Amino acid sequence: MKLTIVGCSGSFPGPQSPASCYLLTANDGDRTWRVLLDLGSGALGAVQRYLDLQDIDAIFLSHLHPDHCMDLCGLHVAVRWDPQGWKAGRVKVWGPAATADRIATAYGLDLEPGMREEFDFRNWAERTPVQVGPFRVTPYAVNHPVEEAYALRVETTEWDGTGVPRVTTLAYSGDTDSCPALVDAARDAHLFLCEAAFQEGRDDGISGVHLTGKRAAEAAAEAGARRLLLTHLPVWTDAATVLAEARPAFDGGLAVAVAGVHYHI
Repeated sequence: MKLTIVGCSGSFPGPQSPASCYLLTANDGDRTWRVLLDLGSGALGAVQRYLDLQDIDAIFLSHLHPDHCMDLCGLHVAVRWDPQGWKAGRVKVWGPAATADRIATAYGLDLEPGMREEFDFRNWAERTPVQVGPFRVTPYAVNHPVEEAYALRVETTEWDGTGVPRVTTLAYSGDTDSCPALVDAARDAHLFLCEAAFQEGRDDGISGVHLTGKRAAEAAAEAGARRLLLTHLPVWTDAATVLAEARPAFDGGLAVAVAGVHYHI
């Protein structure tokens, strides 16, 4: 499985990165599949550096804050109004139950049909996995102040040409504060892509919203994750500070996500 950091800026796009969007690619032995984790504000332009929009096999939304979903509005335009015709059919979108109505309202459309002619909206069910090609994605309800927010556990089975399957796991926190479900989602993950929007000391008075580098690292250590990639840092959160908070709590591979970087898992 290959992870491409399309956008990793927290809460809104920054000068070096769009908001949250992560491209995963994997091969099932017949072809390469491409899915997106979130499609936040500013991400649609950047994602076209890495794939043709008609090659998106599915989009998995962690929750409905604009920095994680709002560029569905732009993708709607691409699907509906491509003068050469959109040939890929409706784009599959998994997300909270309110996704279809929220995105229609954001674009000023009637709720029916909204964007249902462009998107095949499907609702998450807590800890119930869905399968798209080689990707098995399981949502875990986490601790963030919206009606539905999920961490996503992504497991892939790929073949390397020897006939022996290789199973890899990526866990994505979405947005969350510390909670047991986050640890469950990241259990034994090869790579834990985890938000760390807050800083110790600066944001101690706020609970139930975001993690710090320290709390992300504690979750990764408890889960037994092998590598921790900190993401969703807003422009006012210093990467070096977040890394320094995380290091004492986690002894595996540790880094901060940077837009445009690829990881092989």
